[in-house]
Amino acid sequence: MGEIVRLQKYIAMSGAASRRAAEQLISEGRVTVNGEKITEQGVKVEIGADKVALDGEQLKVKNKKYYIMLNKPEGYVTTVNDQFDRPTVIDLIKTDLKDVRLFPVGRLDYDTEGLLLLTNDGDFTYRVTHPKFNTDKTYIALLKGGISVKGLNMLRSGVKIDDYKTSPAEVEIIDAAEGYVTARITIHEGRNRQVRKMFEAVGSKVVGLRRIKIGKVELGTLPLGRWRYLTSHEINYLMNK
Repeated sequence: MGEIVRLQKYIAMSGAASRRAAEQLISEGRVTVNGEKITEQGVKVEIGADKVALDGEQLKVKNKKYYIMLNKPEGYVTTVNDQFDRPTVIDLIKTDLKDVRLFPVGRLDYDTEGLLLLTNDGDFTYRVTHPKFNTDKTYIALLKGGISVKGLNMLRSGVKIDDYKTSPAEVEIIDAAEGYVTARITIHEGRNRQVRKMFEAVGSKVVGLRRIKIGKVELGTLPLGRWRYLTSHEINYLMNK
């Protein structure tokens, strides 16, 4: 008898999607178990016995897990496929890992560069991205026109963007020259375009943004557009922090 797991975990273990994305696929009716369409969450399947398919393509649990760090350039979308046919982060690694079905861990905006993780391990994605694990993310922001002391203090207290107030950020000025200021900021959430919106809320315009750390895992000297495997130490840290 094989291991019995929830359907969304099986999909994540196959490398087809993260666990949260798998729940959406199930809700959309795109997943079948032994030929029967499943739309409810919580269904359990037996690995090696039940046949699970996504859009008619059978999924198999893969034993080998991949954990990758990419230094994402601007101009790439953080998706596996793009409906507008724009370059995706997968394009930067697929020639080397063409048979591995990877997906991004969280996202970076189209016009943001820097540290992005990719994996085929849904549990790893869950540990890094779920809000309850409170994974810090650190960015370097180039601000046109600078930022006031008041603005810095507002960011350190939390600012209102969209329909919520951010957690207090850690922010400091690291350089200033000719009408531009470079700031380092660490946030504790990871919402869409959050850093840009936070600076905008205090009257500062971001003209360049680069993520340099996730938790204690640093981008370091990895060249733009290149990738490397995470070390076992980095993987263990992110899974057990």
